[in-house]
Amino acid sequence: MEFVEETRDRGVVERRFDLAVGEEIVPGILWSPEGRDGLRPTVLVGHGGTQHKRTPNVLGLARRYVRHLGYAAVALDAPDHGDRVTDREAAEAARRNLERRMAEGHDGRPAGLGLDQAQLAAMADRQAKGVAEWRALLDALPAEGLGAGPFGYWGVSMGTAIGLPFVASEPRITAAVLGLAGLRGLPGSGALEAAARRLTVPVLFLFQWDDELMTRESGLALFDAFGSREKTMHVNPGRHVQIPLFERDAAEQFFARHLGVPADQPV
Repeated sequence: MEFVEETRDRGVVERRFDLAVGEEIVPGILWSPEGRDGLRPTVLVGHGGTQHKRTPNVLGLARRYVRHLGYAAVALDAPDHGDRVTDREAAEAARRNLERRMAEGHDGRPAGLGLDQAQLAAMADRQAKGVAEWRALLDALPAEGLGAGPFGYWGVSMGTAIGLPFVASEPRITAAVLGLAGLRGLPGSGALEAAARRLTVPVLFLFQWDDELMTRESGLALFDAFGSREKTMHVNPGRHVQIPLFERDAAEQFFARHLGVPADQPV
């Protein structure tokens, strides 16, 4: 990891970095408590489709984990997102298509993602690369004094499409918050189901009852497929991007329970 910029804000140190993964340079951000060194739990935060490593919900989650729990948090730009976008027109077209599909879904009749075969193949490739990049990040963190963990993962929508196979195959992850995904609503659902059945860590699954992109049945099917002995599903009314803010409290409590709280965290 090569750090390229550092800022401080109300007790949170934010350091931007570049991570070399094969021939790719993956931009990321590491947040940590100011003036407090030493081992501490770390939460990996995966962003959603058309978003990036510092999108408002990622930034809000990262800062609260640092301030409320004394954790570190880290986010990466997913392939073809954020600072890794190479075709701005294609990225803008993807954003418009997603917004259109969300606008078309209503009254419990999700419109789905509406992707053609080329887009499906690109998404599958993005998911595979994303998994490898998260794993490379875990390999790099020991040099920053964070290699012992424990580690948690938070990611919904595309953050689950990438995060679920990552968490299911990565023994260094202790607990995960996933959501806004379903077995029949995402490309590669067969592989996603296989990953779900391999999952063993505690999981909190967030779902929106009126999701425009995922059917209720697909979300319930994914939750049912999780192999974890401890799994909890929170379902709220509302559309795909309307997860209530109080679910951030639930995620915080979930991680505190499974990752612990560092001894230097003020009560």
